[in-house]
Amino acid sequence: MRSEYSCFEHTPRIDEAQAQQCVAGFLYFVALNVKVAAVFSSRIFRGALYFPMPSEFDLIRQHFTRPTPSAILGIGDDAALVQVTPGMELAVSVDMLVEGRHFSPQDGPGTVGFKSLAVNLSDMAAMGARPRWVTLALALPAADEKWLRGFAGGFFGLAKQFGVELIGGDTTRGPLNICVQIMGEVPPGQALRRDGAKVGDEIWVSGTLGNAALALAHYQRRVELEHLEAAAMLPFLHLPQARVALGLALRGIASAAIDISDGLLADLGHILEQSGVGAEIHFEDLPLHEVMQRHIGLEVAQNCILAGGDDYELCFTAPPSQHETILALAQQLALPLACIGRILGSAGLNVQKEGQAMIINTKGFDHFAS
Repeated sequence: MRSEYSCFEHTPRIDEAQAQQCVAGFLYFVALNVKVAAVFSSRIFRGALYFPMPSEFDLIRQHFTRPTPSAILGIGDDAALVQVTPGMELAVSVDMLVEGRHFSPQDGPGTVGFKSLAVNLSDMAAMGARPRWVTLALALPAADEKWLRGFAGGFFGLAKQFGVELIGGDTTRGPLNICVQIMGEVPPGQALRRDGAKVGDEIWVSGTLGNAALALAHYQRRVELEHLEAAAMLPFLHLPQARVALGLALRGIASAAIDISDGLLADLGHILEQSGVGAEIHFEDLPLHEVMQRHIGLEVAQNCILAGGDDYELCFTAPPSQHETILALAQQLALPLACIGRILGSAGLNVQKEGQAMIINTKGFDHFAS
């Protein structure tokens, strides 16, 4: 009886030698196809032979080379050349951002590019300096063209807003690390410094405090925000606003200044230490976003306000005689400015809440203690 599977029943017979030749030919065919597949999937085929991986200089040329009309010599040589405006002093600062420490691997490249420049612009604001030039050093785990396009878009979009030119830098392979050096100009003797606070001066802050830290606390599930609340807080974390216009306007008004990057208490503490003074601030006078006000009863929210960091607002001191001038400046810049306390002759920083001294367990962010 014929089986339905015996489809080769009438196939012509072949001898043993022919069978061995067929098997050998089949094995050669299989081996050849495996080798071809390996070549197609190899780094050589995808990279060097048909789709070249960009070199370090290709990356610089494609993503980071822009016109630098204010520089004598920009990107492309061993060093840049700049001419400081006659009669000006040069203010220089540098900041490093490390993936997993200062931003999340899930953060979009555009926001990372924006923030990496914004935190440096904030240093210029704190010094009362006009930002002019930056250099950029990047350690990249891979030459990801899409990521670099997004990063460059955020970085240069903000640079254009403030008239800042990228004049040099470096790239290398390694864990994602971004280092920006910024240079700005300030008239002699007019820089805002940390060491000028005097007894009796008022203490001021710009904007609202703790928003970025509250957004991070939400990410870390230390506080639960409603969807709209989180949406309102996240821009403060990812897109900080450097108060450059305020810093320039405070020349000749403020006696000392600092940007709040590590938390109000920590950064105000730097002013107190370098000025050799103390201070008292009032918790009820601290400027808060409406979302923060809804959660003010939580200890985590209070810590965000006092010690959260990533605010990039300005904290500054000024004589009481400048009080009305500063209020007028707030109107002119459409930027809230709040007087939160005063400078004392005795050392230390006292935070008053409802007439009682608050017990503070943490004063701010420390890279080696956190």
